[in-house]
Amino acid sequence: MSAAPLVGYSSSDSEDEAEAGARACAQSPLPSQRLPLPDSVLHMFPGTEEGPEDDSAKHGGRVRTFPHERGNWATHVYIPYEAGEEFLDLLDVLLPRAQTCVPRLVRMGAFHVSLSQSVVLRHHWILPFIQALKDRMASCQRFFFIANRVKIYTNQEKTRTFVGLEVTSGHAQFLDLVSEVDRVMEEFDLATFYENPSFHISLAWCVGDARLQLEAQCLRELQELVDEFEDSETLLRVHAEQVRCKSGNKFFSLPLK
Repeated sequence: MSAAPLVGYSSSDSEDEAEAGARACAQSPLPSQRLPLPDSVLHMFPGTEEGPEDDSAKHGGRVRTFPHERGNWATHVYIPYEAGEEFLDLLDVLLPRAQTCVPRLVRMGAFHVSLSQSVVLRHHWILPFIQALKDRMASCQRFFFIANRVKIYTNQEKTRTFVGLEVTSGHAQFLDLVSEVDRVMEEFDLATFYENPSFHISLAWCVGDARLQLEAQCLRELQELVDEFEDSETLLRVHAEQVRCKSGNKFFSLPLK
């Protein structure tokens, strides 16, 4: 499935760089009622009503969290991480060691920190949803975060396991962003984010619950590799500059202030 170009939203405010501790997310009241959608929005995506084909063989045998239905679009909000050459070099060190414990682990194709669960939107609600997100993100500032603690995760159904780098600095700023995203989710009657989340960048994944093989000794060795990697402290300090939303095969970019 080819990805549509990013839809960029420019901020009406100045693009000042935020300090690492910035936490300004202004609260705006939720609308008291939902207005009817104009035809221009209802017909924004002609020919996309059926949505993507549901074929597990095309995505590594992963099991869908929810079944695909006509007109439904899987939607996810996150902070993207653009991996540079040095980060990929680090993965080239970490992945072979992890694969000695779980050979079926494969590298993630892209990297991010989630701000929402994967939820389902009807295709004609995508644009109103994005506009609501844009309004919520408008006064949220950019910030730096550090993700340098190796941690093992599973999804809620325990059908997939992930090796990730947990955020150790910037947690409070992520909580502020999640609070804003959750307000939009509530407005659209969608599931909010997990309670007490562990924000992280997933590095590799496999089908099934592989925690027993990866935790303990393997996890300690992976952490040592991260700690000893050249310039890891600088490499794993990331500037969060935008929030991104993927809905079906469409991507939307919302710059932070």
